[in-house]
Amino acid sequence: MDDPSFRPASPPRPLRIGDTAPDFQARTTMGEVKLSGYRGRWLIFFSHPADFTPVCTTEFVALAREAARFEALNCALLGLSVDSLFSHLAWIRAIRDAFGVTVPFPLVEDPSMAVGRGYGMVDETAPDSATVRASYFIDPQGIIRAMTWYPHNVGRSVEETLRLLAALQSTADDKALAPEGWKPGETLLAPPASSMAEMQDGADWFCHGVKA
Repeated sequence: MDDPSFRPASPPRPLRIGDTAPDFQARTTMGEVKLSGYRGRWLIFFSHPADFTPVCTTEFVALAREAARFEALNCALLGLSVDSLFSHLAWIRAIRDAFGVTVPFPLVEDPSMAVGRGYGMVDETAPDSATVRASYFIDPQGIIRAMTWYPHNVGRSVEETLRLLAALQSTADDKALAPEGWKPGETLLAPPASSMAEMQDGADWFCHGVKA
């Protein structure tokens, strides 16, 4: 390139915690879905590399079996891969027949990769179209509150997903913090003091618990 004025186009900024989740409308295994239609409740929007693959199957079986626990936390689940709707339907039926579980949440088709690329689930430089194991924790106002990313060869932990969701909900009002390994029912931490008047007495003034 000999033109001195040429500048390569900058890639779009990756999504970050605190961003509004990009809206979209797409076909799913349960009909048309619009992401903004989930406003008013929590949503975990997640991608998997491909249908009919071993690790993805174990994730979907585990999520289906624990779906009631997500529902109890007022959280919907929404999956995605670049496979077609017909592949999704066949895979969900195969899971039901092989493992005796019904997947109770929608699975988005994304053959054009438009949604996956918009969320960064598909790398523009990747050698294939497989999405990574990305999960976006979206609050009732449509704001991304957390993200997790796993490689193709390592499955997500449903227990950790539930723990993170509960921690986000318990700290959403910014009145408490979740310590390492926190689980529902355990003590939360008080936010750090911003003035001398707010400092607590005792040796643990900088790291003390509050009721959940």
